[in-house]
Amino acid sequence: MALQLSGIHHLTAITARAKENVAFYTGTLGMRLVKKTVNQDDTSAYHLFYADGKATPGSDLTFFDWPTGPEQRGTNSAVCTGLRVAGMESLTFWHDRLKGESISVGDIATVAGRSSFDFEDAEGQRFRLVDDGGAGTSNPWDKSPVLAEHQIRGLGPIVLSVPDRGPTAMVLTEVMNMRLTSEFETKDGRLLVFSMGEGGPAAELHVLEQPGMAPARQGAGAVHHVAFRTPDVEAIHGWAERLKAMRVPSSGEVERYYFRSLYFREPSGILFEIATDGPGFAVDEPMESLGEKLALPPFLEPKRAQIEARLKPLA
Repeated sequence: MALQLSGIHHLTAITARAKENVAFYTGTLGMRLVKKTVNQDDTSAYHLFYADGKATPGSDLTFFDWPTGPEQRGTNSAVCTGLRVAGMESLTFWHDRLKGESISVGDIATVAGRSSFDFEDAEGQRFRLVDDGGAGTSNPWDKSPVLAEHQIRGLGPIVLSVPDRGPTAMVLTEVMNMRLTSEFETKDGRLLVFSMGEGGPAAELHVLEQPGMAPARQGAGAVHHVAFRTPDVEAIHGWAERLKAMRVPSSGEVERYYFRSLYFREPSGILFEIATDGPGFAVDEPMESLGEKLALPPFLEPKRAQIEARLKPLA
């Protein structure tokens, strides 16, 4: 049986304002800070993970805290992150809630067949609140300032911008075994919908073809990489072998402690990750107190004092 990705695993973005980032995502958006750790490749930077009440794979929105200027927007980048809610009542709740913030909020409209609206955080990170119709499971956080029925359920779809859909589509279908399931004409360009696993908004990647646009330059407000779900270590072995056999350069397997990953770039240069569902964020902290203290993987624990001394307070 061919290897199959089951959906979006997480999305990692960039912030230059970690303290304000925590306040917005836990306070305004009501997400749970499930892991407060550091970038394993740059321990001077926080790596903050927000998710649902049980830190479910597919609900993780994560940020690297880097002192950098704002993103220069353009193509060859992930340009919009879907956040799923259940039903028009919830979508209207969020529209009203976010209109009260000093951020950009668009009108509710139908995009790619689903009711949604776009908004940005204070640093220009772009999101789309999407009505997923209540599909799949819901794991609300009981300490969220948002009522359980309106809480963000997870990620998806994610929108990429590329100048030429052909090479990217080939990698998505021929290498990653996604399916092209629909196409739409939008005000921003031709939009292709690629599905994984059982499909649906939690398992879709949208590719927006935008020729003639300058490439993006990463900074605060940008997406760093998009990660896709695979169930276990055996499957990640399979993906590593598949990429090697198809001569797609990759990082090889990387042990991230909370999951095992591999990284590669699709033809327009956007960084992809394939990550295992487990062991998850409760491997080193009790589920009930996730994210309350700085967590470090075992190989960084001997450097805790040095790492903590370099980090800025978040409270």
